Amino acid sequence: MPTRSQKMGLIGAISYIIGNIVGSGIFITPKYILNEVHSVGMSLTIWLLSALIALLGSFCYVELGTSIRVSGGDFAYLCFMKWNSIAFMFMCISCTIIFPASLALQAQTFAEYVFRGANVTLDPNSDYWAKKLLGFSLILLLMFMNNFSLKTLVQRFSIFASLAKIAATLTIIVSGFYLLIFKCFSLIKSQFFIKDVSARTENLKEPFKESVIAPGNLVTALFSGLFSYDGWDILNFGAEEIENPKRTMSLSILIGMTSIAALYIAVNLSYFVVLSTTQFSQSSAVAIDFAREALGSAAFVMPIMIAVLLIGSLNSTLFQASRCLQVVSRKGHLPSCISGLSPVSESPRVALFVHVSLALLVSFMGDMDQLITYVSFAQWSQRSFTMAALIWVRFRNQPLHPERLQLPIIFPIIFLIVCSGMVVTSIIENLKSSLIGLGVLTTGITLYWVFVWERGLPKFETYKSIAHDLNDGTTKFAQIVFNVMPDRGLHEELDNDPAVSSGKQELLETNK
Repeated sequence: MPTRSQKMGLIGAISYIIGNIVGSGIFITPKYILNEVHSVGMSLTIWLLSALIALLGSFCYVELGTSIRVSGGDFAYLCFMKWNSIAFMFMCISCTIIFPASLALQAQTFAEYVFRGANVTLDPNSDYWAKKLLGFSLILLLMFMNNFSLKTLVQRFSIFASLAKIAATLTIIVSGFYLLIFKCFSLIKSQFFIKDVSARTENLKEPFKESVIAPGNLVTALFSGLFSYDGWDILNFGAEEIENPKRTMSLSILIGMTSIAALYIAVNLSYFVVLSTTQFSQSSAVAIDFAREALGSAAFVMPIMIAVLLIGSLNSTLFQASRCLQVVSRKGHLPSCISGLSPVSESPRVALFVHVSLALLVSFMGDMDQLITYVSFAQWSQRSFTMAALIWVRFRNQPLHPERLQLPIIFPIIFLIVCSGMVVTSIIENLKSSLIGLGVLTTGITLYWVFVWERGLPKFETYKSIAHDLNDGTTKFAQIVFNVMPDRGLHEELDNDPAVSSGKQELLETNK
């Protein structure tokens, strides 16, 4: 595989981390955290503790990304350990349900906020299809942008989207802190700000009053907090596209995660300055209720800004999922055509197309929140196996990249305990969802044993012949349609593949 010519720098990496983490979570989960711990002080403590756990996990993944320098995240690391069946099992869930459902949900949420901000009212049927088409249009636009240069186009857009997210959250923070610092002293009251500011700081006088510290409540609250911080492993999905990984990944995680933690705590503090705990706990859209109380006639900007920040989340999801699919194909677990990279921009065009197609299909499957709930158990299980892999290679002293970040061994051990604890808690608290997650995992490993494992169907010559012809045909078709060349990995020559050989000269002539 040729050396990648367009690398992601520190600013781009920070923007991807912020863009992937700061999304709908901060506008959904605060209510659920408060409902579990029942106090302002414990809510803010949960947000801080969630940040520390996420920071610990992200640095463990930085060690993995700098030690095993291949794209693909958890899947690539499990394959490095030769745990191929486990890697395939988790890949099935991530690539077919988790990533497509996340993209579809973000697109639908985007459309909802745009329509609300623009005060568009349609009949139910027209409203449904108009929002679907708007969400699909945004997904297709981002796919088009991702088809071209990462550094010259998509990275710049990601930086812009991250700035938009910061602007949206700063509106809440500035409004809340303005009321906290000035309005509590009964200074000038503008029509754009709160009309009755009395007793708005009562939430802060006894912050830990009526706190609930039962283990079950605390763990459930942590689930909500960690959901909002999820996405800190995005750089691991494109590790081969990062310039100076040790420096870039370490600094971007430190700067990005610290900034996000400060942002989240400030946003929640602003919420509590404006809303009573009763309003807060009963709200279905905390940011909207905040805007109505704090911004008055300017409240209409909040749905628009939230819609804008979701664009960054959509772009980050596209980046992460497409790289995951591309690496899985490169490992030989999916058709070779999906591994195709553009010879000009090196973007995984076929993987992007497959991911977007799955997302469009999943968007019609009804309640996708339930689908994500079913497989959340699998996400923490996967992280448990990934941490076990890191600890295993450390104890076995396996050869790794010489320029890697190496943490004290206690860090991955602690994070493994955290991940395992969450898996056990998921089983205890929600047995039904855990069983469904286990069912999906079982299907994934069955598919591996039947279609991928060398002792399954691949041992029969007839199956191998049919599979080879199909793979060869689809690869040639993808080369022509998407103008790509299949990627066989870091240590394999592309010329060994018949499909590549047949189309290589033509592609090179086209791109001269």
